[in-house]
Amino acid sequence: MYTARLTIEEQELRYKQNFVSSPIKDESSVVEGSFYQEKPMTVREMVTRKINKSLCFCLVLTIAVTFISYYIAMNYEAKLNSLDNEIVRLNAENQDLQTELDRYKSFNNVDSKVGEFNLLQKAEKVIEVTALDAGVKESVVPVKTASANFNWAIGY
Repeated sequence: MYTARLTIEEQELRYKQNFVSSPIKDESSVVEGSFYQEKPMTVREMVTRKINKSLCFCLVLTIAVTFISYYIAMNYEAKLNSLDNEIVRLNAENQDLQTELDRYKSFNNVDSKVGEFNLLQKAEKVIEVTALDAGVKESVVPVKTASANFNWAIGY
């Protein structure tokens, strides 16, 4: 054997020489059966393959656009739900404030009517009166009879 390095061309030459000197013998094959043999593609098969690849690309693109649209729609729905909750909260607060305002308006209306008719006025002059030393008055308690109390119980 040679210890020197061989170039690629020399190796190919050597291989060809060895192959010619000992060709492969035609013997019966070890494995027998019908196997798939690749046959050349026809123009129709090439066109069908290109159309299938194009349709697959369109399908993948459509699925991607659908997922993105669904994500955007879910974000908008979440925003709408939060706005709806905020609106409900503000409506409840508005209703409480409206009730409070109505109460203040009613106080204001009473105050304006009292001021309009001058029902509450300050006294212009204060009169001082001395107290009388009269004895304690006896209170008269009317006497009630039983017949007077039960007139309603007769049934009429």
